Amino acid sequence: MSRINTNVGSLIAQRVLGQNGLSLNSTLERLSTGLRINRGKDDPAGLIASENLRSEIKAIGAAIDNAERSDQVVNIAEGGLQEVSGLLTELQGLLTSTASSAGLSNEEKEANQLQIDSILQTIDRISSATNFQGIKLLNGNFDYQTTNVAAEVSTFQVNGAKFAGDSLSVDVVVTQSAQQGQLFMDFGGASLDLGAGSTFTIEVTGSLGSRELSFASGTTLAQVADAINTFSDVTGVTASANSTGVALVSQEYGSDSFVSVKVVEDGSVSGNGIFEFEAADAGTVEGSATATFSSTAASNGVRDEGQDIGATVNGVAATSTGRKLRVNTDTLDVSITLTESAAQTPGAVAAFDISGGGADFQLASKVDIAGKVSLGITDVATRKLGRYENSDAEVFNLDDLGSGKTLNVVDGDLEDAQRVVANAISQVSTTRGRLGAFQRNTVQSTIRNMSVAVENTNAAQSVIRDADFAAETAELTRSQILTTASVNILGLANQQPQTVLQLLG
Repeated sequence: MSRINTNVGSLIAQRVLGQNGLSLNSTLERLSTGLRINRGKDDPAGLIASENLRSEIKAIGAAIDNAERSDQVVNIAEGGLQEVSGLLTELQGLLTSTASSAGLSNEEKEANQLQIDSILQTIDRISSATNFQGIKLLNGNFDYQTTNVAAEVSTFQVNGAKFAGDSLSVDVVVTQSAQQGQLFMDFGGASLDLGAGSTFTIEVTGSLGSRELSFASGTTLAQVADAINTFSDVTGVTASANSTGVALVSQEYGSDSFVSVKVVEDGSVSGNGIFEFEAADAGTVEGSATATFSSTAASNGVRDEGQDIGATVNGVAATSTGRKLRVNTDTLDVSITLTESAAQTPGAVAAFDISGGGADFQLASKVDIAGKVSLGITDVATRKLGRYENSDAEVFNLDDLGSGKTLNVVDGDLEDAQRVVANAISQVSTTRGRLGAFQRNTVQSTIRNMSVAVENTNAAQSVIRDADFAAETAELTRSQILTTASVNILGLANQQPQTVLQLLG
């Protein structure tokens, strides 16, 4: 067929040439930008996935930066705590040196006190001066704020807390009472009644040590209790007398505390023997004796151990020692010591409310409570360190070791002073341990995990969006050949109508 007005072959060649041109342009664009997806029409679904992955990569990178920044913050806090720890160790040595009073002049004691004052001032200065970009780290700025502390709570420490609302209530349910080790020696009267020329000798042992005591006939039960109490600091056991016997009780609560009585020489003493207390009622003596004074069981020793408190905190089973309990979860890390009456009474205690505070670090790409780590850093000022309550219910802190105060080394109580310093050392060491665990187990693992996540997310994004140069160069060659062929064919198609002129002769 030979027509002039409509050149179908040329139209086909033009269409194919246009398609090949578009393919060539697309390939050139991909090779120029290195991207397979340059605009939405290239791959709508792929563009959405790629943009989401790009956003995730940016967020993960920021989380890694946050983790590295938090590591630096904790490093500075750790440096201050390390210096405080060294000063407390020096302080402990000064107390021990001053306690050896024989041959130690008042001038030397006063010189030691001057050193102690200097140490206390330096600790306070470190507490107020340690900072990161002007943010104080050791002055309680990052400690938790608490309200509504119950009377049943003796002491508490909030190490970490995460909550979404305005506050977090900390509720304790005591499921098992804390108990002391305790025994009762029943003599049947107000004084010891022994055989002629005999003595009653016992060995009293507690968690701190033991002492052997001997008593003559006619010794009152009050005198027996006083003699035992003379060595309470050595044995960890206190005694009290009533009309018929003497009760021996461990000073502390828990399974690590105990009372043991061993009858070394019974002296034919009158009485019913050694009794334990009822398991369900620590104030009631058992109805029958565990051992008579003259029995083999008594000569081998009768022992009663205390019991740790059992409790839950906000529904989580707590680990416990004596009256102290602790929970450590992702959202709450607290330690609480209940009063003696509360620790011995099963039931619920609304301990306190956490209303704010703490150092918050965003260590995940998604900003929510799961991606946040909250860490409490306590105030290490001397007025806050080393809290100790003695048997007279007097409460002391590290600043009580200063000149003119109750625990100064010139004329103060050095035993209580040493306990305060020991508590302060333990408190600072515990804080350093928590910060170190945060750096090692949280920060470093987060950085490693996030770094791998960045690699894998980039790889996924690259598969979706980046151009495959091998495939694109092959497509480029193909498009170039087809375009050239299309141009040649278009030229031939345009020449074809001219053959009609031959029919006109």
